[in-house]
Amino acid sequence: MRWLKLILIFAAGSAFGAGDGEKMYNDLREKDALYRDVEWQDYVTEIGERLLAASPDAGKNYTFVVVDSSSVNAAATQDGYIFIHRGIIAHCRSEDELAGIIGHEIGHVVGRHTKRAKGLNRLGGLLGWIGVIGTSSWGMKDLGDTLTATAVSREAREYELEADAFGAEFLARAGYDPLAMINVIYVLKEHELFAKSVSNRPSVYHGLFGTHPRNDKRLHDVVGEAVPLAGFETRPPERDFWDMLNGLTFGDEAATGLVQGSTYYHSGLRIVVRFPEGWDLGNTASEVFGRDISGASDASITVQRQKPAAKGQTPEGYIRETLKRDDIENGQAIDINGYAAYVADVTILAGDSQGRKMAVVFKDGAVYLFKGELGPVGDPARFERDFNETLASFRAMTASDLDAANRQRIQVVMAGPGDTYAALAQKSSLKSFPEETLRVINGHYPRGEPRAGDNIKLVR
Repeated sequence: MRWLKLILIFAAGSAFGAGDGEKMYNDLREKDALYRDVEWQDYVTEIGERLLAASPDAGKNYTFVVVDSSSVNAAATQDGYIFIHRGIIAHCRSEDELAGIIGHEIGHVVGRHTKRAKGLNRLGGLLGWIGVIGTSSWGMKDLGDTLTATAVSREAREYELEADAFGAEFLARAGYDPLAMINVIYVLKEHELFAKSVSNRPSVYHGLFGTHPRNDKRLHDVVGEAVPLAGFETRPPERDFWDMLNGLTFGDEAATGLVQGSTYYHSGLRIVVRFPEGWDLGNTASEVFGRDISGASDASITVQRQKPAAKGQTPEGYIRETLKRDDIENGQAIDINGYAAYVADVTILAGDSQGRKMAVVFKDGAVYLFKGELGPVGDPARFERDFNETLASFRAMTASDLDAANRQRIQVVMAGPGDTYAALAQKSSLKSFPEETLRVINGHYPRGEPRAGDNIKLVR
């Protein structure tokens, strides 16, 4: 599992108070965490406005946002901001199902669940959301992986059921199939079962099924009450859902670190580091390391994530006090792309090393340690330049970086006779559980197979 999990925004339906949505939206935009596809932003807004027009809040200002996150989740705030993660879109099989998710979130706002909730830590949820955005946020998997105790409280369950009822009603009145609410619950429930099977931990979207058994009679009852509202004809969809789905970014290849050429991406930590051209790079869960393999030198540079600094501690203090290094000299406090840092030479007392350097960078509460060494072969001036340029390249990850690091896309194809997920998985770019993942996103987990003539999603 990732080193940090996105916490549940608000246990009882992810609904905040007035003004919180705008703050969250601005933070997302500042962190470049909005999905950079105008067509998808417009599409989700079109669906949202259609549902809103069929609700008691018709005419009010709502903002519908697609978040560039692989997590399977969505959220709403009381000031009318609806956040839909691209990860949950990838699990939908129709516009009606996506509308069910959006309708459920609108239901939380219409139900005024924040104002009705008692004893729920709304502010703590908001700070957690913003804090995660600032540290590692959107590359991480599953917003609902960590549930607060109140998320399963009786009050929270009632809010979820009421949001389901509102959502089904809005679907019906807007010309969608209200039974799509139940369909998408089953698909997301399969995702939860898959996540538990591979990690032994649930991956729960706060709403829809998070508080429902698979055959929850009350859920079927409230959705069934909305069916007569649909009339005899449904309205056509806003767009061709499968056409829109084709090319949607899938997953997060850089969530635990990814090397491409001379650049290291880590979307979980939201950092980018560029090493000298031609160096050999490798990475583990806790570090990235590079070395010169040209034969011109014995240079190497390593970047490691360290434990957090003490309150009020400076980067220099961290090196001297936390790392207990008394062998540094020629130190200098510097700024690295807006982050406090300290760089110094390391005294060489023995061995054949020509030079050693060390630096510490503080970023969003995390500490990163750079270590460089030049062996007996090579140019000290060049090593100095390479180390300083690598250090200076350290920066926050942007949406463009995410695009470059994560090249996996959903490809929509028509299933042919005899197609199986086992065979299709052989051609997929998915590295972990490819067959199971294809089953999940197509609604066929754990044992289903594609039907000839149906649209199915592949990941390439």
